[in-house]
Amino acid sequence: MPRKIIDISIPLENDVVSDPPPFAPKIQYVDHTMSLAQMLPFFPGLKPADLPDGEAWAVEKIELITHNGTHLDAPYHFASTMNRGERAITIDEVDLDWCFQPGVKLDFRHFPDGYVATAADVERELVRVDHELRPLEIVVVNTRAGSRYGTGDYVTAGCGMGYEATMYLLERGVRLTGTDAWSWDAPFVYTAEKFKQTGNAKLIWEGHKAGRDIGYCHLEKLHNLEALPADGFVIACFPVKIRGASAGWTRAVAILDDAILEASWASRAAG
Repeated sequence: MPRKIIDISIPLENDVVSDPPPFAPKIQYVDHTMSLAQMLPFFPGLKPADLPDGEAWAVEKIELITHNGTHLDAPYHFASTMNRGERAITIDEVDLDWCFQPGVKLDFRHFPDGYVATAADVERELVRVDHELRPLEIVVVNTRAGSRYGTGDYVTAGCGMGYEATMYLLERGVRLTGTDAWSWDAPFVYTAEKFKQTGNAKLIWEGHKAGRDIGYCHLEKLHNLEALPADGFVIACFPVKIRGASAGWTRAVAILDDAILEASWASRAAG
């Protein structure tokens, strides 16, 4: 198979709904003319006419949180502890071996917005695609939210992964998961209604909180997952290294290449 790289990340951009308003990214673009005021003071006596086409550089000033765009959440984001009492690791401490592994896709696009996927749902999908999970595989979930990116309802679209669905994966050795929705859990608006009706706080962020029992990472705001097969690809999602942070941005990609896939399995078998 010739190598094919599929981009499964969203861009950072203004004026596109990718987060609730208080958390949206803000990008200020400085073009080649606007930046003359930045460049000229570095070189006393330099005039715009001295530069090719009178242009300096292009640069952008960006205001972000670590959870903007496609990003990898560290266990520290979920809670202060993981593995039932250990200190939760931050994004700069995540094992990079977790971030380059064969991938598996669960197609949950048929579930309605706000649905909380169960362990039985995961098991049925794995049977449907005839895949048996192996330790360290990266499991990504294709939800209806993927088709809603760029629209006003993106942050409230898609199903979520509940505690038992998440634990089903973690107990089988998965340590990195992902979703094309805004959150690994169901959209907050649906959980808030359930909490209002039941008063059960365990429903809040239940998929994330599985990390208190078994430490893991997950990707959020993936994109283009419908372009992937159920398996037979490798995911690369190395996070930006931010000291002590809860998450890091990543340009996540899926790589379809038999040689890379076979090398990955061979390395795992040898190790």
